[in-house]
Amino acid sequence: MNVNWINEMRLDFAALPENEAFARLAVSGFLLPLDPTMEALADVKTAVSEAVTNAIVHAYPKGGGQVRVHGRYDGEGLVRIDVTDTGRGIEDVAQARQPFYTTGGEERSGMGFTVMESFMDAVEVKSAVGRGTTVRLTKRLRTRDEALPRRA
Repeated sequence: MNVNWINEMRLDFAALPENEAFARLAVSGFLLPLDPTMEALADVKTAVSEAVTNAIVHAYPKGGGQVRVHGRYDGEGLVRIDVTDTGRGIEDVAQARQPFYTTGGEERSGMGFTVMESFMDAVEVKSAVGRGTTVRLTKRLRTRDEALPRRA
């Protein structure tokens, strides 16, 4: 797919739990010029939150590391956000995408990818053991203008 992106942002931050909220808010601020519906904005924020949390918890189980959020959008409401880490990678991506599968111990639900998939139009995962993971989140935003009923 050849897309003409009209805006983009990159945000690099330490893989710390407190930075998950920071990433979610930064993406929200980035998307506001598109005038998305509150529901659409909440969907993207939730998916980004899950992807960033996965990177923090699973990519760097002993701490440390960096996470990158790279967002872009075109002039027609198409949004793509990549969440990338350089951590331990995922051995079996298909297994990791199954509901309730987790490597994070009993306190993790194993629903991260399922949540992302329920809020986004597409979720792609590329990973290499020992090199890291990129989760690509794609959604066509419905803007407020499109959500409002048309008047005669």
